[in-house]
Amino acid sequence: MGTSYRYDTTIMKRQVHKNVKVKRGAHGLGLFATGPVKKAAVVAEYWGEILTEEEANSRGGKYLFELEKQKAIDGKSRKNVARYINHSCSPNCEPQEHEKQRIFIVAKRDITPGEEFGYNYGKEYWDKHIKPIGCRCGCGGKGPKRWR
Repeated sequence: MGTSYRYDTTIMKRQVHKNVKVKRGAHGLGLFATGPVKKAAVVAEYWGEILTEEEANSRGGKYLFELEKQKAIDGKSRKNVARYINHSCSPNCEPQEHEKQRIFIVAKRDITPGEEFGYNYGKEYWDKHIKPIGCRCGCGGKGPKRWR
């Protein structure tokens, strides 16, 4: 289900569902289902270098995933297919943080072939990166109802 990558001097198996592929979509590149994905299945693991909050703030970038305990994952590597999952105001996936600072993107419902995966990036990311240029997820640029 995944590929092993060298990570902090240990080998960790990175999870990626067999029915996913990076393709061009409305947002540019996105992650799409090539076959059925069941509710609660891991779509992909969001992985990369673990940074302190200070390191993350000094680096900046769009691929930082905040963790608990003032840390972040720098997911900029193109091998990290979870980085291609775009924001959605009506998401079909959600991130779940697990022990050892690992993030898994999990299907919130059954997903059909051809469907693009998306999760809500959160209000802070929305305000900084999405709202200024407009959302392209189908919400009409207004964002999730709870933020209006």
